[in-house]
Amino acid sequence: MKIDIKHTSKLANLELKPEEVSKFEKQLSQILEYVEKLKELNTKNIEPTSQVTGLVNINRSDDKTLPSLSQDEALLNTQSKHNGLFKVKAILEDIMP
Repeated sequence: MKIDIKHTSKLANLELKPEEVSKFEKQLSQILEYVEKLKELNTKNIEPTSQVTGLVNINRSDDKTLPSLSQDEALLNTQSKHNGLFKVKAILEDIMP
């Protein structure tokens, strides 16, 4: 199966080197061939499965309140606070015009 990696990378806004184009073209073709092979399997009597470990989610009830730290206790070990809040360096300054 032939895949147009240049077109696909353009759609994904990825800049690929020529050697990457041929490498990914081969890899993606192999993946799609394998998927086609999987389609040949008879799964008519197989139930859908989301996971196979037998684990289940354990949820706690939301209607119970538990004790937590006070604001002063939460801020006790911080070196940088302002008006009762944690003070952190800005992370968006470099990307904003």
